[in-house]
This record gives sequence, C-alpha cells and structure tokens, in this order.
Amino acid sequence: MSRSAYTTPPDSEQALLERARAIAGQRFAELAEQLGEPVPAEQRHAKGWIGQLLERALGASAASLPEPDFQQLGVELKSLPLNANGLPRESTYVCTVPMNETNQLRWERSWLRLKLQRVLWIPIEADPRLPLAQRCIGNALLWSPSPGQEAMLRDDWEELMELVCLGRWEELSARHGRYLQIRPKAAHSRVLTEAHDSEGNLCRILPRGFYLRTDFTRQILEQHYAG
Repeated sequence: MSRSAYTTPPDSEQALLERARAIAGQRFAELAEQLGEPVPAEQRHAKGWIGQLLERALGASAASLPEPDFQQLGVELKSLPLNANGLPRESTYVCTVPMNETNQLRWERSWLRLKLQRVLWIPIEADPRLPLAQRCIGNALLWSPSPGQEAMLRDDWEELMELVCLGRWEELSARHGRYLQIRPKAAHSRVLTEAHDSEGNLCRILPRGFYLRTDFTRQILEQHYAG
C-alpha cells in the first residue's frame, strides 16, 4: 500500500474496505513501522494509540468532531478488542453524553445515532498476555443497525437521557440500559465539566460517555460470521 493511501480519505465504502483488508493480519509493530509511529512502551497508553494508528492507516478525517470518522462516507471507525476466545473484551465507547441543552434532544438527531448509522468494525487482538506490538489486526466488517437493534438502542438512550435531563446523576450507573450504558469518561477524577443537578443548579461532575455493552457487540460479530 502506498504512503498516500494512508493519508488520503477513501472515496467509497469499497475503497475503505480495501484499505481495511490490506492491513488485516498485520501486527501492530508492522503497521506502526509503515507509518513511522513508535509503539507505546506502556500498555496503559495503548487504547488511544491503537485508534489513532487505525485512523491514520485508513484515512479517517473527522477526529473528535461530532461527525462520523469518514465524513464523506458517513462511516464511523471502531476498533473491537477481542479476548483469547475471540469475544469482545470490553464495552465500546461511542461518544460523549450531552450535559446541557438536553431538553430538545431527540433520538433521530442525536450524536449517538449519527455515530452508529454505519460503522466499520475492526477486530483486534487484546489478550493481555500478548505484547502490544505482537497483537494482530482482524478482518473488518461494515455494519448498520437492523430496525430491531436500533429500536433497542433507542429505548436505552431514551431511558438514560431521561435521567440526564432531570439531572439525576447520582442515580446513573453502568447497570442502566440493556445494550447501552453511560459511564464516566475522564483520564482522572480532577477532570470535571458543568452540568445541572436535579434542582436545576449548575454543578461540576465527571464527563460521561455512551458505551455499547459486550452483549451487543458480540451479536454484531455473530451475525456477521453467521452470514
């Protein structure tokens, strides 16, 4: 693959899939060398590094903007860490939870729905016994939620956002939601953001993010390989 293919955005889903297939089976050390990127020495820095490496390799353009990673195609990029048994190892971060101006939010216009309308999933080895450099990149799959899956996500989103809109942060926990959950998302507890509490007063709390549970991402894998 030429160096330009790593930096130029793909112009079609087929072109994107071809790029993804070209890196399938490679170890992270190989891909990092092609892109001139050092492999992190510490595993705790691996998650962000993996995402950035894949974005560079495939030509993602949106970075952290409230748009899909491949803006022209409307496709979001998600890595999917797998355990030694080939099953999702952890929940998958999708996007941040809106903390303010939530009264007018509708599922159809939500950032979460936009991000999940079309996703390029890239399975990656995540067995902690394997050094990061030796872990392999799997075969990518393009996915869109079925009507049933979208209905389930919408139900979870509406339940969770009701608590958010009411400022009932103390009641929100990772136990809420069947396939979608809200969890704190911050590097450490000193990172706070403004929100409104249940009395309508401004308060400072940890930023929150939407995550897909492993039960949901496992379904995606099973449906893909069954087909």
